[in-house]
Amino acid sequence: MTSSISRQLVLWLAVPLMLLALGGALIHYFNNVAPGVISSDRRLKDAANAVMARIQVDRGGSVTLDAISGDRPALPAADSIRYAVRDSKGRLLLGDAQIPVVSMADTADQVFAVAQLDHRNVRTLSTRFDTSAGVLMLTTADIRAGGEPAARYGLMSTLLWDFVQLDLTLVLVWVGIQLGLRPMKRLRDEIARRTALDLHPIDQSSVPREIAPVVVTLNRLFAMLRTSVQFQQQFIANTAHQLRTPITGMQAQLDLLAAEPAALPVRHRLATLQEGIRQLAHSANQLLTLARADPAVNMAAKNQHVALDTIAGEVIAKFYDRALACDIDLGAEVQPVSIIADPSLLDDLVSNLVDNALKYTPSGGTVTVSAGLRDNKAYIAVEDTGPGIPESEREHVRQRFYRLPNSPGHGSGLGLAIADEIAKLYDASLIIESGANAVGTRVSLLFP
Repeated sequence: MTSSISRQLVLWLAVPLMLLALGGALIHYFNNVAPGVISSDRRLKDAANAVMARIQVDRGGSVTLDAISGDRPALPAADSIRYAVRDSKGRLLLGDAQIPVVSMADTADQVFAVAQLDHRNVRTLSTRFDTSAGVLMLTTADIRAGGEPAARYGLMSTLLWDFVQLDLTLVLVWVGIQLGLRPMKRLRDEIARRTALDLHPIDQSSVPREIAPVVVTLNRLFAMLRTSVQFQQQFIANTAHQLRTPITGMQAQLDLLAAEPAALPVRHRLATLQEGIRQLAHSANQLLTLARADPAVNMAAKNQHVALDTIAGEVIAKFYDRALACDIDLGAEVQPVSIIADPSLLDDLVSNLVDNALKYTPSGGTVTVSAGLRDNKAYIAVEDTGPGIPESEREHVRQRFYRLPNSPGHGSGLGLAIADEIAKLYDASLIIESGANAVGTRVSLLFP
């Protein structure tokens, strides 16, 4: 599975930005809540000290609050601090009964807590102290608007705004990455638009510095491929010359030898040898055509306008004598149409199709080469009245050296393979179907 650079960049930025936003919100929270909490704790302690300084226990054990200030600290205002004094059993002795009891550990003398009072959270300080009436519990509550709830609200609002900013930042980063990657996308599209025949160097003038080494490497690869293609083309040309020349010479010599009166006793053997040489020449030509149809060889080929109707006429003229000798009606139904291609490859393609059709069409049959437009696309087709190709075999016959079971003759199984290779070279569709009235075979090439 391929990874996306833009997705990785966004993820790498999202995680630290999220942590920074969370850390900033927490710092903001503690910066706002800490001063309020410290101030409230100080007021609660001062109030607790003032209340404890005024508590008096009479001889009967009753607990009262001395209202005379004297030099003792003043009692807290009722609208800011409320208090409650309880005995060890939790019974209210002095103060506000609405102040809840706060549980304390046996080892603790003072405990700060948040309690519910009048349906709102207030900060409380519970203090345990000894008197002549026993251990008492003093709880003071700061009833003024606490800073902690407001700080919590501030934390949530800060978090919300920070994450909104984070989302907007990531969106802007994503947009920036996409804009920054446009040169790479243009390079990708330029390479994707190229055909197998296009090996010219990529223009480096509009390429960003970051991907310039990639373009340099690609251009070096294209240059190596062009060189390799040139060597391969030269090799094929030399091979064609080295094969065709001696084979043609052998054929000519055998023809001359067979015509000699002295060769009459072995003429049937010479005929077998002549047929073998002709088959060798045919197979060699097919193999060379198949090699020339390879896209790797044709990368640097120079294509030109080719009239399909002209190709059809030339191929029919080439096979006319053979068709006449086999009593096969070889004809054409063409309309003027042209494409951009290599004329020699198209000639080889149609020649292989006609050769196959003549090979499998019985005496008295017909072979028709047609060309024209179908659905606004150029096509060329060869149709025969032979035994046809079963639908289950129509994919197999495209393979090299594959022949239908019980096929007559000594074919090499390369005719349709050559046609398929040339069709792929020009992004054409090779269609194998039944002929007219479900008789024979029709092989069509539909060009884009």
